[in-house]
Amino acid sequence: MKLLHFVRTAAVALVGCSMALGAWALGDKPLKLIVPAPPGGTMDIVARVVGQQMALDIGRPVIIENRPGAGGSIGLQAMLQAPADGNTIVMAASNVLAETPQLVKMPFDPLKDVVPIASVARSGVVLVTAANFPAKDFQGLVAELKKRKGKSSFASYSPGTVSQYAGLILSDRAGLDMQHVGYAGSPPALQDLLGGQIDVMFDGMLTSMPLIKAGKLRPYAFTGKTRSRFLPDLPTTTELGYPDLQFRGWVGFIGSAKLPADVLARLQATIEKAAQVPSVLQKLNDVGLEPELSIDTPALMVETRALSERNAAIVKKYRIQAN
Repeated sequence: MKLLHFVRTAAVALVGCSMALGAWALGDKPLKLIVPAPPGGTMDIVARVVGQQMALDIGRPVIIENRPGAGGSIGLQAMLQAPADGNTIVMAASNVLAETPQLVKMPFDPLKDVVPIASVARSGVVLVTAANFPAKDFQGLVAELKKRKGKSSFASYSPGTVSQYAGLILSDRAGLDMQHVGYAGSPPALQDLLGGQIDVMFDGMLTSMPLIKAGKLRPYAFTGKTRSRFLPDLPTTTELGYPDLQFRGWVGFIGSAKLPADVLARLQATIEKAAQVPSVLQKLNDVGLEPELSIDTPALMVETRALSERNAAIVKKYRIQAN
């Protein structure tokens, strides 16, 4: 656990907080922000960037607690076991609710027992190879992989994630017959990709962008509905004729479905204020995330349910199983 910012004095906190934060923000308990993943990943980075600003705004410590394991269910379960008073919430990505439960049985219903409080960023997926791969664009990549039909491979940063879904869909639709190789995270997968042991990978922007900028990875396509602001010249998979290869999830705060309405509203006001600070927006941009604030819980729930249903269909079609 790490304290993100020293607590301001009560007088300064009263001046710095808006009236919308109400009594919840003036409590004496720290705000615990559980991250259901190891330090250093997308969820952890967003938690620390936004959490630090929240601590400044509410005059209370925000404590980050990393609780990885079981596809995120350990961290979510820890949150659900705490009182539903708004003092313990989770920073996670939509995949924790919409992807992982397709393969990992959770001790709660991820679409009923928890609610999205707010999303603060979006994270897309990019198709990459090592920079020395003999294909300059997407069409060339497909042509090269067809030459290696049945002998090429694609990596995923974890089985049962969009990284695997996208590879399977491309392999199927383009007739490539690629072999899937699952890894425990992006770093080891990218290492083998750079080393030539793996041919291609659909990876998150956060982990791929530094290597793309360094000229070590070559990007071919982005899986968002629109082009990435970080790679504006890179076509989307929809532009390339693969509209079913759209994977772009939200990253944000999750709480218990038992949160009182007034507490939920106060949390949303706190998050909304922190997420719009220019320095926070810049830090999210710097790591390859697209800041996008939403405090519309019903809309986020509808989106997450649709993602879950879509992913369930993909898992069924390709007979994906947990390792």
